[in-house]
Amino acid sequence: MALLGRTFFARESRLPCGLGSWRFFSYGTKILYQNAEALHSKFFPPLQKAMLAPNSFQGKVAFITGGGTGLGKGMTTLLSSLGAQCVIASRKIDVLKVTAEEISSQTGNKVHAIQCDVRDPAMVQNTVSELIKVAGHPDIVINNAAGNFISPTERLSANAWKTITDIVLNGTAFVTLEIGKQLIKAQKGAAFLAITTIYAETGSGFVVPSASAKAGVEAMNKSLAAEWGKYGMRFNVIQPGPIKTKGAFSRLDPTGDFEKDMIDRIPCGRLGTVEELANLAIFLCSDYASWINGAVIRFDGGEEAFISGEFNSLRKVTKEQWDTIEGLIRKTKGS
Repeated sequence: MALLGRTFFARESRLPCGLGSWRFFSYGTKILYQNAEALHSKFFPPLQKAMLAPNSFQGKVAFITGGGTGLGKGMTTLLSSLGAQCVIASRKIDVLKVTAEEISSQTGNKVHAIQCDVRDPAMVQNTVSELIKVAGHPDIVINNAAGNFISPTERLSANAWKTITDIVLNGTAFVTLEIGKQLIKAQKGAAFLAITTIYAETGSGFVVPSASAKAGVEAMNKSLAAEWGKYGMRFNVIQPGPIKTKGAFSRLDPTGDFEKDMIDRIPCGRLGTVEELANLAIFLCSDYASWINGAVIRFDGGEEAFISGEFNSLRKVTKEQWDTIEGLIRKTKGS
């Protein structure tokens, strides 16, 4: 995903509506293009400006796993730009430090970087202690760290299965339980948010470890929404559809052959953007959403609705073909 520049969320950005390929966003030195066939995407332009008012998170502390790149970096950037003191964590401390310095220089707010492998409960415990030491108990916890790759399930080794489920399910559980226990001791509430995927609900072939682990994450968050509300904690989930980030697409579409098919099955005619996801995330973590608890919100441009409808592929039928079909139906006698 392109580095988030100094104008991130600074102004409303709409895509041009001309014919031909549309420049969508940059990816390093390469340019990615919107599918030229999906011209109806002009009706659904992504907005890049912040949805909430400046300083909406002034005095708040946010902890984001997987915060060094992609979606995590986007959510951290927006939270920091709105006044939050952010603490980001992942395994790669060098990446984290670069991201923390970059965001701090853009927003003027300190971003702390802590190395953490969420698969290791002892490391998670130490990270949470460091988080509380440098920033205080968090008001916002975003479980964004993930791992995934496409593979026929029969090709998976036990270690491949364990790697994905340890990061996604166990890692989310370790972070949530450790922070939750510390918040209960401190008698302090917080908003928790987990980033899953649309196939956590339906299942999906070729990403079975991820689908299984993400489904567990959703069950855990809904369960804790019921149990820990009494402690002042809220738990919500976002299920993103395809959003093009380097980390995700390098493992889920390494050849670039699947992107057109993805767009073809999205009624809004385009991929999602990091900025849109970040706006939804920070709303759910804000006081404006204080009565949203245990929610699982699909964020996919209508992809799941399209996939689920048995006759949705009929959108390819032309007007002339419909005329013929209608004539045949009208001639049908009886039931």
